[in-house]
Amino acid sequence: MEPLKDPLKATKRRHSAAFKRKLVKLTEQAGASVAAIALAHGINANLLFKWRRAQANRPARLKPVTQAVLLPVTMDPLPPASAIIELPMPAPAVRASPARAAAAGVIEIEVGGARVRLRGSVDAASVRCVLQALRDAS
Repeated sequence: MEPLKDPLKATKRRHSAAFKRKLVKLTEQAGASVAAIALAHGINANLLFKWRRAQANRPARLKPVTQAVLLPVTMDPLPPASAIIELPMPAPAVRASPARAAAAGVIEIEVGGARVRLRGSVDAASVRCVLQALRDAS
């Protein structure tokens, strides 16, 4: 024999997907309080946080697609070979560790019509040498 169900007894509430999306969207506004939104709509804040996580973890194919922003790019023509000055780089006294070599970048200096690009691990003496050669060449 089945027990009688009390119609006044609370049952599990089910919320529509549209209701969930609406509340999650409200929480995404600047300065929004998840607790205040949940209280205003008669639900527990933890439930609203759960809906937010579920929406954030949904598959990418369902997420709205944003357009890529293209930035303008300009390329300078290469200088003639006669304008390139090759300078021997002084050998470093201590060999740089692989971690430091990977972190080394590029220094690009443009003086007058000359552009100098120093790649890899560059010490101050090397930069002074290059700038002195540029000054002497002009």
